[in-house]
Amino acid sequence: MKASEIMTTNVVTVSPEDTVKEVAKVLTEEDISGVPVVEDNELVGIVSEGDLVAHDKKLHFPNYVYFLDSVFYLESFEKFEQDLKKVAAVKIKDIMTEDVVTISPETTVEDIATLLTDEGINRLPVIEDGEMIGIVSRADIVKYMSE
Repeated sequence: MKASEIMTTNVVTVSPEDTVKEVAKVLTEEDISGVPVVEDNELVGIVSEGDLVAHDKKLHFPNYVYFLDSVFYLESFEKFEQDLKKVAAVKIKDIMTEDVVTISPETTVEDIATLLTDEGINRLPVIEDGEMIGIVSRADIVKYMSE
């Protein structure tokens, strides 16, 4: 069995310019946990419930030491900057994952299951000739297993 046989072809997508609130509404209304972000018919990212929840989390300021007129961070300041960017985000482009793992229509179900598990993700856009033609989620794998 291949991705082309189990994928969802009527894929709900959002724009990078959509607001966090608009995408939260789409996820709720469509009863889905994540959605591809598309611009000019090209996949530019993916956003999930986890990204939206991270947007609402309390910001943890990194611990630091002030010594000889210098500040030394005891934790990753980069992580703090990323978290700050997500908390301050208004547009989906600010919180989406840009490095999206994708598959082809010929990818086997076994390879899809392995990717989903190894990468710790819930959905894989199906790309053919540079265009997204579908998406395979964990739910699609479970449905396939039940048949």
